[in-house]
Amino acid sequence: MKKKILIPILSILILSMAACQVTSLLPTQQVANPTPTMQSSQGVTVNGLSGEQNQFISIYQNVNQGVVSIKIYDATGAELGLGSGWVYSSDGYIVTNNHVVESAARLEVDFTTGFKTFGKVVGTDSHADLAVIQVTVPASELKPLKLGDSSSLKVGEIVIAIGNPFGLDSTMTTGIISALGRALPATAATAPGGGYYSSSDIIQTDAALNPGNSGGPLLNLAGEVVGVNQAIRTSGTTATGDPTNSGIGFAIPVNIVKRVVPSLISTGKFIYPYLGISTLDVFDQMSLDEITKLGLTQFTGAYVTSITAASPAAKAGMIASNTDPNSADILPGGDLIIAIDNQPVLRFDDLIGYLYSQKSPGDKVVITVLRGTKKVDLTLMLGTRP
Repeated sequence: MKKKILIPILSILILSMAACQVTSLLPTQQVANPTPTMQSSQGVTVNGLSGEQNQFISIYQNVNQGVVSIKIYDATGAELGLGSGWVYSSDGYIVTNNHVVESAARLEVDFTTGFKTFGKVVGTDSHADLAVIQVTVPASELKPLKLGDSSSLKVGEIVIAIGNPFGLDSTMTTGIISALGRALPATAATAPGGGYYSSSDIIQTDAALNPGNSGGPLLNLAGEVVGVNQAIRTSGTTATGDPTNSGIGFAIPVNIVKRVVPSLISTGKFIYPYLGISTLDVFDQMSLDEITKLGLTQFTGAYVTSITAASPAAKAGMIASNTDPNSADILPGGDLIIAIDNQPVLRFDDLIGYLYSQKSPGDKVVITVLRGTKKVDLTLMLGTRP
């Protein structure tokens, strides 16, 4: 199994490296593309491009004041680095990444107007890599951003990121949705037995993200937040050791924000449902030879490789493959998860995404597995993630 690499895009200050800063968004009016025209050399429209250009300009002008820079200090007052955040509500709550704030003894929140204040962390979630900061500021500084619907996103849709890559504050970049429904290792959460939990429904984009973009908004062309910029996948680094953009960036979907953030504000944490299994994706992680050796009869689904003792999956009678813990081989004998509550599971991402977006601890679910060639329905009660 190939382990996915996740590189948080928090800007770490090295020597006199400049701080990075991000911006966010307010609702803006959709600008329709005009009928394609040809104009004189003094005109700005060729084949309707000015409509999209004006739309980008409008979004930037409207969202800039809703984004903040978050400076991170240690107990001695030394600046460690910075990330980004955006105004979630008019009562002073700021959303950012957990990895931005987790090592901070003190946080400074800087607004684009020049106003600065110290912020207090009121809740964190290492599983989704989200955190909420509260600030006390004049009402005029708070420009809450409008939330979109990440379930309506389509691959190929244009998106916008505004942030502070390498200290270049309020930088706007554009790209498209490259993929949807990615599952990545949670940045600071370890599962029992030494494995890792996964973040679900992650958005992949080719909009340029670099150190300093962490916690900033990913926007659609309606000027709505559809994601929170989190990480990039790259093998390159700058002269100072910072990871560089490779065209593969990741953002936490805003529908996860909608579930998690209210709980972080009210209780300081979010409680996740729990199955207690480890799986491999047949579609993504197995070759045809491996599928054949396991005796699987289809090329999709989540193959159960291990089950935590006394977990909901164990109590429901789910079966894992008889893998020798000292061997890297995956052997026959495990259940193949193909559906949950009659929703198809083509990949593990589908399973975990459904649980995180629809279910809570204590809920009952029906998981359909292929056991050899026989379909078996397992009813289980979801636990609380350890």
